[in-house]
Amino acid sequence: MKPPKKTPERLQKLMAAAGLGSRRGLEKLIADGKVRVNGEAAELGRTVNEGDTIAFDEKTWRVVSEPVLHRTLIYNKPEGEVTSRSDPEGRPTVFDRLPKVKNGRWVAIGRLDMNTTGLLLLTTDGELAHAMMHPSSNVDREYACRIRGKATDEQIQRLKEGVELNDGPASFSDIQEAGGTGENHWYHVTIMEGRNREVRRLWESQGLTVSRLKRVRYGAAFLPKRLRMGQWSEISPKDYEVLRGDIGLEAAPTGLSLQAPGGSVRRQPDRRAKPDSRRKAPARRLPRNQRKR
Repeated sequence: MKPPKKTPERLQKLMAAAGLGSRRGLEKLIADGKVRVNGEAAELGRTVNEGDTIAFDEKTWRVVSEPVLHRTLIYNKPEGEVTSRSDPEGRPTVFDRLPKVKNGRWVAIGRLDMNTTGLLLLTTDGELAHAMMHPSSNVDREYACRIRGKATDEQIQRLKEGVELNDGPASFSDIQEAGGTGENHWYHVTIMEGRNREVRRLWESQGLTVSRLKRVRYGAAFLPKRLRMGQWSEISPKDYEVLRGDIGLEAAPTGLSLQAPGGSVRRQPDRRAKPDSRRKAPARRLPRNQRKR
């Protein structure tokens, strides 16, 4: 696993998070030369890192590193919702149903178009979201697709080997038949990217139309069977570590806080919020089986 990152933090932001004043008020104190970092007067825009000392109001604080508390949800997205914070057309968004968080915001890990249902991961951990979406992480996504018609062996082989779409070559890394009768047949497919409407366009390249599309897995996260559409389920801290470890991140991200004289730590506010029990579905442990590559 990668070693914990120690990202520098803006001085006024860290002091405000530790409860030493408002950010605007602290900016004025810094501009007036009343805050010193490592014995020198600080200037606006100064950043600090672990081990630095901050002198303020006749006291000295040390910058320390500690675990950052984040939340991650599995949301079962219904049709008709868009994966954006607001919509010019006034359509409902996935964020409308989520619990509130303090000093942070929900970040969607990947998107689902309005007509696609199923698993959507949302987190307050921006590092996790970026890593899971980045192509270099090779995080696979599994979808259940209902197709009008039945794919031939030749079509399935072409979709595995790769076809040329208007934005470059694409392929399914795996295709498994999942039953069906009459004109509708189900398949489970796995892709390694998340381009716009990629699953639908791959089937369309073979003259086949997707009538229903549902994401059932994203990396190590599976859609819980008991989670109804429009409900969310918060994963446990242990399963959160599984998600981070699966893409090579350290189990617990760290952030910066201020340690006061005497050793007490002025922590940044808890990023967790009380869950809304009316919308929360029973949590389910994330399977630890190896992903298909």
